[in-house]
Amino acid sequence: PYLLQHSRNPVDWYPWGEEALSRARAEDKPILLSVGYSACHWCHVMERECFESEDIARLMNERFICIKVDREERPDIDHMYMEAVQAMTGGGGWPLTVFLTPEGRPFYGGTYFPPEDRHGLPGFPRLLAALSEAYRDRRSQVAAVAQDLVSRLKQEPDAGPEAEALTQSVLDQAFRGVEAAFDEREGGFGPGPKFPQAPLLEFLLLCHRRTGLARPLQMLELTLQRMAAGGIYDQIGGGFHRYATDGRWLVPHFEKMLYDNALLARLYLHAWLVTGRAVYRRVSQETLDYVLREMTLPGGGFCSSQDADVNGEEGRYYLWTPGEIAGLLGAGDGRMVSRYFGVGSAAAIDGRSVLHVPPGAAAEAGSSPADVAASVTADVATDAAEVVARSRARMLEERSRRPAPARDDKVLASWNGLMLQALAEAAGAFGRPDYGEAAAASARFLVRHMMPDGRLAHSRKSPEAPGQLEGSIAPGVPGYLEASRVPGYLEDYAAVARGLVALHEITLDSGWLEKAFALTEAVLARFVSADRPGLWYDTGPDHDPLFARPRNTVDSATPCGGSSAAEMLLRASRLTGDTSQERAAAAMMLMVRDQMLSHPMASGHWLCALDLHLGSPEEIVVVGRRDEPGTEALLAAVHGQYLPHRALLGWAPGTPVPPRLRDLARGRGITDGVPTAYLCRGHQCHPPTSDAGELRRLLSV
Repeated sequence: PYLLQHSRNPVDWYPWGEEALSRARAEDKPILLSVGYSACHWCHVMERECFESEDIARLMNERFICIKVDREERPDIDHMYMEAVQAMTGGGGWPLTVFLTPEGRPFYGGTYFPPEDRHGLPGFPRLLAALSEAYRDRRSQVAAVAQDLVSRLKQEPDAGPEAEALTQSVLDQAFRGVEAAFDEREGGFGPGPKFPQAPLLEFLLLCHRRTGLARPLQMLELTLQRMAAGGIYDQIGGGFHRYATDGRWLVPHFEKMLYDNALLARLYLHAWLVTGRAVYRRVSQETLDYVLREMTLPGGGFCSSQDADVNGEEGRYYLWTPGEIAGLLGAGDGRMVSRYFGVGSAAAIDGRSVLHVPPGAAAEAGSSPADVAASVTADVATDAAEVVARSRARMLEERSRRPAPARDDKVLASWNGLMLQALAEAAGAFGRPDYGEAAAASARFLVRHMMPDGRLAHSRKSPEAPGQLEGSIAPGVPGYLEASRVPGYLEDYAAVARGLVALHEITLDSGWLEKAFALTEAVLARFVSADRPGLWYDTGPDHDPLFARPRNTVDSATPCGGSSAAEMLLRASRLTGDTSQERAAAAMMLMVRDQMLSHPMASGHWLCALDLHLGSPEEIVVVGRRDEPGTEALLAAVHGQYLPHRALLGWAPGTPVPPRLRDLARGRGITDGVPTAYLCRGHQCHPPTSDAGELRRLLSV
């Protein structure tokens, strides 16, 4: 969809591929590489200002071979050239604009460029002219810059320290580094803009569980409450925007990404399991309900994102005025709801307000609409909670009549794996069969459409999605009716495998485990070096070769492929008893041990994986027919607690047990004809039980 958005530009865009690269070599022209994504606001701005300009496009077409890349479809290209721009300029972002030699070597880059000199940035036409002249007249200098940069980016890491270096002291020191960056007033990290860094926040919850200290939980709760009350959260429809432009979580950039909503729904779920606070349960469910309502495709796949802009205006879909609310709800309810959601306050764009719950009230009361409304208004009625709930439903209905943000209906395996895991965990914890059905549909979609031959594809774009039939966006574009298939990256294999394990935990269908184990074995075969223990890459043998093989170690809004793979290898090892997988994960973590210590803010999921590696797991086996009430009760006892290290397996009596699990299954069956649970922790096993209350008690000890 992102490339199709640019199909009517006067720029002669190519997709990344041999056709464009061959033409650059044949014509001896430098390459202009532009990387962005469908929901990116500033990508749209640069398109309107530069790529839709006939004069600028003429200059681009005459002097460069122009390539357009969707960063979500090709994270390998995005990562390598983003690293190059960061090395050249010290910063990065999207749109990413990089100038390459015909061989694909970067020699200059940046992000957004305006159509004329502005705010200290050179105008794009002036930049194009200068760089094309430099390539023509000072070729040796350009080649030297490119060679030096490529040499630096090709450097591979030294061997990691000894295995004994992976100790709890790494977790303790990393926590102190995270704590130093914490915003004591508003939650989150740094002064703003603020991103919801779910992997790092999950690490705080693990720190609280491991140490029993209140401080990590206090940091987490302040952040979760501020986010839930802020404009970064869609107060009417549920779900999170990508980030807040300020330090108070109030004014967001309005795009919504699938990965944020998968990871944050799961994080709020975990916080509810630990604290019992109703606000966390509500936000988790509202976020998942939003995804099922607005981001789900026929067949079970999930869209990548929703755009920030509607008709070129950012955020208009989500903004309200007091008059609009009063006209919809009436004067009395409208006044209360406007105060409750801070309409007319500082969080405004062009006179329209971003809905939020004033943060002072959220910090004090957070979970109850009535309590928050009472603290905000002096004349609130006792039925405030009912008024707010009723008003939210009416406002959502009214908002649905507005022109809606476009969806990027490209399906990405890794992000779909994250959502699969979130839905499966929520189905078990909340007792929501609809979440379980959606998780199973997602898994079937991934297996049927993304890995029909056993190997996983990274992306798929189907013309069968609503509103995306041929002719509606780009009539006559060659290949539009074909699904876009890019080979799966490391992050895809790891995330989908983890999601399939979570689905087994609520269905007890061993077929999902078998598929997860096959993907985990492929991680070792396709992405991990056989010669250097611990060295992995993000691309496999069937990916396009770039000037260096991509290898990203940084956890940001999402876990990187390496940390996701390390976690999945650990979990597979706990389930199968294959210690070689745990050794491989430990070697990967050793490679980034120094990063965890010196840059913990960029290592959130690595730290979660290390916590799993060092922790003592609960080994739980449930034997019983899935449709029996006794089996449901035993599983509810497990899913109703925060057990991040658990290894949960189950099967129906008399059904075949996968060969990899036979050691774990030996001697474990139903007792007295009723579903039975087996629990071992550390090196101690408890007697089998069919009493869900007893299992709950044993797990809580």
